[in-house]
Amino acid sequence: MKITRLRTWQVPPRWLFLKIETDEGCYGWGEPVIEGRAATVEAAVHELSDYLVGQDPHRIEHLWNTLYRAGFYRGGPILMSAIAGIDQALWDLKGRDLGVPVHQLLGGAVRDRMRMYAWTGGDRPSDVGEGARALVEQGFTAFKMNGTPELQIVDSHRKVDEAVARVAEARDAVGPDVGIGIDFHGRVHRPMAKALLRELEPFHPMFVEEPVAPEHLPCLKQIAGGLGYPLATGERLYTRFAFRDLLADGMIDIVQPDLSHCGGISEGMKIAALASAHDVALAPHCPLGPLTLATSLQLDAVCHNAFIQEQSIGIHYNRGNDVLDYLVDKSALAIEDGFCAIPQGPGLGVEIDEAFVEERAKVGHRWRNPVWTHQDGSIAEW
Repeated sequence: MKITRLRTWQVPPRWLFLKIETDEGCYGWGEPVIEGRAATVEAAVHELSDYLVGQDPHRIEHLWNTLYRAGFYRGGPILMSAIAGIDQALWDLKGRDLGVPVHQLLGGAVRDRMRMYAWTGGDRPSDVGEGARALVEQGFTAFKMNGTPELQIVDSHRKVDEAVARVAEARDAVGPDVGIGIDFHGRVHRPMAKALLRELEPFHPMFVEEPVAPEHLPCLKQIAGGLGYPLATGERLYTRFAFRDLLADGMIDIVQPDLSHCGGISEGMKIAALASAHDVALAPHCPLGPLTLATSLQLDAVCHNAFIQEQSIGIHYNRGNDVLDYLVDKSALAIEDGFCAIPQGPGLGVEIDEAFVEERAKVGHRWRNPVWTHQDGSIAEW
């Protein structure tokens, strides 16, 4: 069997789908994308196709190393996202060819279903109590909210009080037993994070995510030591080597690699194993489409340290189309009582409606994340 072609489609609301085809008719799907840079990743995928066409798709580890090591310049969000989607598609193809789900190829499942969480409150968090109650009524036992809107590097304590009040509202709405993830989204700089992390402790967060931007993670030793709840990060780390250094530092309790950004299943397995060696939990980042979610669940299935899975059904970014729209069988990613069964179909366990993909690709997208400014006109972290 030889790879013959890589095809890509930009589809609403902000995703890029990839299909790898072969001379024997077997194929695989992946989702190589960086939010807001779909066209750039798409170009990288087609550049990398020079290393793939004519090759045996079953040699996944060899092809991964070729894509990563054959280029002198390595890593980063664009290249690793392109490799991620290709890797997903190769695993999907291999599973389809052998008639088994990917998790069977990775040693077999350690769980039957995965605990899931959902989002509430939007980019500038509001009405979090009402939104949280609605999610609990749907069966979720955990949810995530943005902690703050934009913050200056040194801001007023009023902003801290407002953030704490929103979390208090959410906790009051759902009671003590529902998990609350609070995403700082890299918006909170060190001087404000010192105060805000401490003030949130009475509300027992399930975790605080990206307590500072990834380039400032070394400061956690100084500002977050002794906290009584977990800290999480990883969506903007792209290789096992970045996670190695993070884990060695000992300040993170949950790693959140995004399997459409970090090199796919092949690299995700290595990151998960590194985390396990440090007794750190795994919770893959996934505010993306159905292929990223299916990929994440296949990894969750085989990783004992995976404890919860993000998903983006109904998230505020999904305008025009939602996660399940592109599936032939929408029940493959159905969430019931806050859990999703590990997909058991061949490959990633989902079937993409290619005709619908073709139709929606005619609409496409040019999604960009919001650009925020402070009152003085300077750029704020989104």
